[in-house]
Amino acid sequence: MASRQSIQLGRVQESLLVPLYARAVDTLGKRPILNDPKAVEMMESIDWDFRRFNQRRRVVGCALRSAMFDEWVKDFLRRHPEGTVVEIGAGLNTRFERLDNGAVHWFDLDLPDVVELRQKFFIDSGRRVTLAGSILDPGWMAAVRQSPGPYCFVAEAVFIYLTEEQVRGALAQIASNFPGVSIAFDTAILKAVNHENKDHARRKLGARFAWACEDPEEIEGWKIGLRLVESRTIGNVPDSLRSRLSLPMRAAFYVFAKLFPQLTKAYRLNLFAGQSET
Repeated sequence: MASRQSIQLGRVQESLLVPLYARAVDTLGKRPILNDPKAVEMMESIDWDFRRFNQRRRVVGCALRSAMFDEWVKDFLRRHPEGTVVEIGAGLNTRFERLDNGAVHWFDLDLPDVVELRQKFFIDSGRRVTLAGSILDPGWMAAVRQSPGPYCFVAEAVFIYLTEEQVRGALAQIASNFPGVSIAFDTAILKAVNHENKDHARRKLGARFAWACEDPEEIEGWKIGLRLVESRTIGNVPDSLRSRLSLPMRAAFYVFAKLFPQLTKAYRLNLFAGQSET
């Protein structure tokens, strides 16, 4: 086996290794939620201590979260097969590999150090482009606007690392520059944010959550041109994914939701839509 390569990432960027590990472990399991052999290849080639994330709950949660975001993107591509998808904070995600329909235009956006790492594993093409930049810097938008609409943005485990002011500014920029946009991202209440930050510290991760959102409907109140289309908890699995879950797993989600309804709602996946141009 070839020697593993060492990596250098910023504190927040390092968190991309958590979902990478989760997708790889899920893929190696008996009944994977996501079949992601590329994740296994990347994990096995990176010199980093992944054992600190060896937690069954986290593996299942990350894999299921990615699959649920995939379903929203699939629905967008069914309606707009030649549209444009933008993955915000792409990390080492393989969503393009999982969902490419042969016609979609795709952008993977992340910070320069992450892009440098991505380029060791992924190659751009005519329909798939990697952009180095921050979601907080609108300079990347010009390249995306040259791609045909409509537009779908996905920000998986990204905005929760930003402040509310930064999230509001980023979403307002997207909504104003891409009329009719679809954008999917996750939110967590303050109790969940504090719990996860303690867990990050225990696992010696430098990144910390910064934005708490008690109710995703609050974002409509920001008056930035976004309306909430759908909001789901991790346990509220869409019908299209239920067959991928084992019967014991489905039963566990059901029991947990009945016993701890408020905890179930602490973390949500949300789909918003922008206003169309008139």
